[in-house]
Order: sequence, then C-alpha cells, then structure tokens
Amino acid sequence: MSWLPLGGVKVVDFSMFVPGPFATAILADLGAEVIKVEMPKGDPGRAYVPVQFDTENRNKRSIALDLKNKDAAPVVERLVRNADIVAEGFRPGVAKRLGIDYDSLKRINGKLVYCSISGYGQTGPWRERPGHDVNYVAAAGALAFPGQWLKAPARSSLPVADMSGGAFAAIAVLAALRERDNSGRGCYLDISLFEAAFFWAAMRHGLDPDVDPRAHIFPVNDVFETADGQRLTLGILEEHFWTNFVKLAPELDDPRFSSDKSRRAHGDELSALIAKVIKQRTAEAWLRLCEEHDVPVDLCVTPGEAARHPQLVERQAVERGYAKFPVWAGGQRGGRIRAGTPRLGEHSREILVELGFDDADITAFLRTGAVGGT
Repeated sequence: MSWLPLGGVKVVDFSMFVPGPFATAILADLGAEVIKVEMPKGDPGRAYVPVQFDTENRNKRSIALDLKNKDAAPVVERLVRNADIVAEGFRPGVAKRLGIDYDSLKRINGKLVYCSISGYGQTGPWRERPGHDVNYVAAAGALAFPGQWLKAPARSSLPVADMSGGAFAAIAVLAALRERDNSGRGCYLDISLFEAAFFWAAMRHGLDPDVDPRAHIFPVNDVFETADGQRLTLGILEEHFWTNFVKLAPELDDPRFSSDKSRRAHGDELSALIAKVIKQRTAEAWLRLCEEHDVPVDLCVTPGEAARHPQLVERQAVERGYAKFPVWAGGQRGGRIRAGTPRLGEHSREILVELGFDDADITAFLRTGAVGGT
C-alpha cells in the first residue's frame, strides 16, 4: 500500500531544467496528476542533465506545445480550466509574453494556485539577472564556509538552490491549496532560488558577519581516507562517541583532545592525526571496529550503491529504478512510481482527447505546429 494523499489534484507544469520539475515530481509522487508542457524541441534538461531529468519527470505525462503559436491558446485554456496548480520557471516577464502568466490564467480559473520559480524572484534589482545554481548558492553565502576541517569551501554535487527552491515550491503550493480549500480563492506564489539558498545558509550559519567559519564543523566529524583508498565518514559529536573511538586509537588519548573545546582548539593537529590513524586500516576493518564499539561510521558511496543497502531495501526506498518519496505515513510508504519518464510529447494526443478535442482539431494543431509529439 502507498500513501497518495494528492490523488485527484491536477498540475500543469510549464517549467524546465531542475527546480520546477523537482517540485512537481514531489507532487506527482504523492498522487497528483502532472502534465508536463514542453516546447516542441523539449525541455532543455533532457540534454543538459539527462540523469536528473529522468528522475524528476517520472509519474508525469508530456505534451509538446508551442506556446509562441497562437493556435496553442485553446489547449492552454482547457489545460488550465481543469487544473488546480500551474508551475512555471521562466525569467520574469517571459510567462506574460507567452500568455501563461497568472493574471491571464486566473481569468480562466480563479481558484488556480500558480507558482513562479525564478533565480532571484519577480521583483527587485536582480529580477532579470541571469544565473544558475552555483551563482545563487555563492551569492547567498553558502560557499563562504568549509564543509571539512582542513579543506577550503567547495561546491556540493547537489544543486542546493535548485532543489531547495523546488522543495519550498512544493511546500508553498500545498499550503496555498489548504488556504484555497478554506477561502475558495486561488493564489500567486513567487519563489526565488537565491532566497531559498539564503534561507538554508542563514539557518545554518546565522547572519553575524563575524561568525566563526568553523562553528558548524568538527575535526572529529569529517571524511577520511582508509588504507585501501576508500573514503570513510566519522560522525563523532557527543563525548561518549569520542571515548569509544579513542579505545580503537589509543594514540588519540591526549589531554589536548580531552573535551570538545580543546579538540576544536587543536583541531588542525587532531584532524591530521585522525587522517593518519584512519589510513592504517582498510574500510572494512574500520566499519567492523566502529560498529562493534558504537561509533557512528559510514562509507562514502554512490546512490546506486546505497540503493542496494538492506536498510533501504527494507524501507522500500526504491521502485522501478527510482528513489521514492522519503516519508512513511500511517504505516504506508509515501508515494508510488506509477510510470517512468515520458518521451517528448508522448501523451499529446491522449491529453488532447481528454480535453475534448476531436480528430479534426488534433489534425489542425499538428498542421500548424501548435502541438507536436503525437
């Protein structure tokens, strides 16, 4: 059994690349019906980030629609009339030029929850500034601090602003749906990827310009290389974990490292010494010893390797080659992979028929190029 609380909710997704599709993937996983509207050449994410495109567009149907073609307007109108949610991820002003902005669409459906996701938001001096995830993360303060004790700040493999912005969009959409249920009115949502990254960075580091750049990290809570070249993480924060670890490495039993405060004060020496100690044994040996002595430890693995772990298998975290929504509710796993990633325009005809267009209409759409992919 799966938890699918959004069954019956209809979403029209005009967004591309990562943030919008990530947001609507969450909704789709939880049962919403998501129609992905793609330009005739397709979402550029199909080519730029094909792996993430595949994972973020499961459980969706695709219609290829040329929004610049005036003949596409009747299709947009019927899509929106039946929708609960619309998502778009263009630069400010583009949606209006395409005729799919909130003011235009709310005249068709006054109960619409409309979500705009953009780099810097719909207002302000940076509203039309170009950018991508690395820009937003840097400007937000999230690349100012290191992630490891002896290393400089580095970019994560995860697109932090894009995915956090998508997650905030999903949260905001659900909150707006709740509000609409009470008021009967739709809502316009303005999500800034820059502000999403700023929110995360500020929650982690605060807003003091003189904050300690190492306040959030610990020399004993880090990544180290083993004798066989694997990367192992120690998750030592609490004192009892440190005590347990010192039993495995007596050379660390030193007054300089007897408390968290002193371990921080001598953090450079300690981090280098732990690296030397960890290098003396293989990853397998360290995993066994740490688990036997109740020390938090894990290997750095790929998602594909993690998917085979008995813990994730037991928790039903993967289905049909996709990671599932990571929540259980009332004893049921949240989400279900009902369908894979659609081909460009795979469902164009199917969707048009559902919207009430007949064969003559569909032939005309194809002839004018308003619709493709059928």
